[in-house]
Amino acid sequence: MTDETPVSSAVSAGPEPPAGPAPIPSPPDRPAPSAAATALSPPPAWLQRWEIVAVLAVSLGASALYALLSFIGSLTAKQALSNQTTTLNGSLAPGRPLLDLFMQLLSITLSLAPVFLVFYLLARSGERPSSIGVDAREPGRDLARGTVLAAVIGGTGLGLYLIAYHAGVELNVVAESLPDIWWRIPVLLLSAAQNAISEEVIMIGYLLSRLDRLGMRPSRAIALSAVIRGSYHLYQGAGAFLGNAVMGLIFGYLFRRWGRVMPLIIAHFLIDAVTFVGYALLVGHVSWLPRP
Repeated sequence: MTDETPVSSAVSAGPEPPAGPAPIPSPPDRPAPSAAATALSPPPAWLQRWEIVAVLAVSLGASALYALLSFIGSLTAKQALSNQTTTLNGSLAPGRPLLDLFMQLLSITLSLAPVFLVFYLLARSGERPSSIGVDAREPGRDLARGTVLAAVIGGTGLGLYLIAYHAGVELNVVAESLPDIWWRIPVLLLSAAQNAISEEVIMIGYLLSRLDRLGMRPSRAIALSAVIRGSYHLYQGAGAFLGNAVMGLIFGYLFRRWGRVMPLIIAHFLIDAVTFVGYALLVGHVSWLPRP
């Protein structure tokens, strides 16, 4: 009997593929880092100075340079200052009210871009808008402080302007020359809000806090902020420079005392809103208000 080779019942499937790399284990769950942990370390002093210069160069610092040149032009003109006119809120598309409206809204929106830049730079430093007092934690107190401040500064400022104008040392400031149409007052109020937010966030909250970090004495920081504030109002005349510089000194002092920008924003908004809307309603109807 012939021996036969046994047949295996297992079916060969070819050589086994080589083993792949071992899977990477998942990292353990970790708590989300805090804002302070993710903030960048403070840059050197020279870089902080350049940050301030850059912010001012794209915002109110540039406005100050233009205002200075405008004031020089007014001084060297053949007309007396009281015979010259400057307009704060003018039409951007005369004779085309719908286009004018959209251009007004675009101008107001883009003018707030430096404020968003400031908030971004604060966030990069681990700070929030509330670190300079831009929040809604004290609405009643902020409103009361802002209203009183607006009444005192606004009333005094109007009186000083009228005295300077009638003395022949101030330009005729036309607060608005928008078309008499349904969006006139809303645009004036939005313009007042934009002015208030931009100036107080940049010139008070941001600038003073950054100068603190650089070790500048508080009195010098407030004085510098006030001079810049007055400078970008020079296009309205020397009286506007002086009045706004004094306003800057007061606002800077109150920010140091209160640690909040919100009352200053409210005060500034009320001053500009009453000025713009009051001018629109009263010009031509009262004798003491200069005509365009």
